[in-house]
Amino acid sequence: MVIRDLLLRFILGGSAVVLSYVTAQRLPWKAIGGIFATFPAVMVVAVMMVGWKKGSKEAAKTARGSVYGMIGGLICVMTLLFTLKTTQNWGISVILGLLMWLTSSLVLAHR
Repeated sequence: MVIRDLLLRFILGGSAVVLSYVTAQRLPWKAIGGIFATFPAVMVVAVMMVGWKKGSKEAAKTARGSVYGMIGGLICVMTLLFTLKTTQNWGISVILGLLMWLTSSLVLAHR
């Protein structure tokens, strides 16, 4: 991978994540702020970079793969919220949520 590509990914991806975070922090409605905090900034940049480098077919594969990750993200959030409400332990909730994200994403990708 060329250093220029890595730098471009860092700038585009980082900018998208920072913009999402700033938007989430500035909105007075925390639920809507959370929606912006989960904006698929990294996925959008990944699809753009693959599209530029390898074309639309490969970009579509990247986008399709991100669907599995986003469904896993939903499962992660639901698990984390449920575990947090029942255990009141944020550390266990985060670990369990991330494990459920990884497991569900891999299951979806391999079906």
